[in-house]
Amino acid sequence: MRTRNKIFIMLLILTLTITSFTGCSKATTNQTNVIGNKGSIILATTTSTENSGLLDYILPKFKEETGIDVKVVAVGTGKALQMGRDGEADVLLVHAKSSEEKFVKEGHGTERFDVMYNDFVIIGPKDDPAKLKEKAKSNVMQAFKILSQGHSKFVSRGDDSGTHKKEKKFWEEAGIEPNGDWYISAGKGMGDVIQMTNELLGYTMSDRATYLSMKDKIELEVVVEGDSKLFNQYGVIPVNPDKNDKINKSGAKAFVDWILSEKTQRLIGEFGKEKFGQPLFTPNAK
Repeated sequence: MRTRNKIFIMLLILTLTITSFTGCSKATTNQTNVIGNKGSIILATTTSTENSGLLDYILPKFKEETGIDVKVVAVGTGKALQMGRDGEADVLLVHAKSSEEKFVKEGHGTERFDVMYNDFVIIGPKDDPAKLKEKAKSNVMQAFKILSQGHSKFVSRGDDSGTHKKEKKFWEEAGIEPNGDWYISAGKGMGDVIQMTNELLGYTMSDRATYLSMKDKIELEVVVEGDSKLFNQYGVIPVNPDKNDKINKSGAKAFVDWILSEKTQRLIGEFGKEKFGQPLFTPNAK
């Protein structure tokens, strides 16, 4: 009888030991999974950063260095800012500075930082029927006045993007209300608008990066450039985490810190040099 009791006690101790060891192993495994899973962020950005190929160039480096996945939603700046207001994104990379500053002032974003810049250009057919090269090569206001005469088609983004906001500002400064058959509001991203302009043999305003990335596939060329009014600044803004409990505050901060770092700024400055002979964006984080 005593022998049976001893055997029972030994089996009980062995069972408890195994259970304890297994539990510790599971706890260790679970802890490892939590530490290894750094989550993901939603980046609401402009179509120009995607169409130009910049994001495909830099984001794999971010994932490699931080372990954080980035889901890109490429829309116009207006829509990206609205996503931020609605708490549907973690961080924004956009290009309409006054609207961005208002966004932060209203409490939707925590802070705004300059990231990089390029410029806008007006592109049109190689034979340039409106003679913009001749009459307004570096004067965007003069170019818009000539286009408003309606002798050539002008395709507008029409999507409240940063490019569209800038275009509307030019019309307003020129005292012109664009309308008529010559003015086409596409409601599309930059790449689609360039394709449409190419098919119509018309004119449009584009960021230089998207134009250069598509240059070999279209018959349009730059006809107006170099006006200081065409400066195009990009900024990054982490969305206010108080919006909802789904905002990835730490992931957004990691992205902002990374894109403003010297290493990433150099990466941005190199993008496009080999293929286009010039960088598509100039980094200027402070």
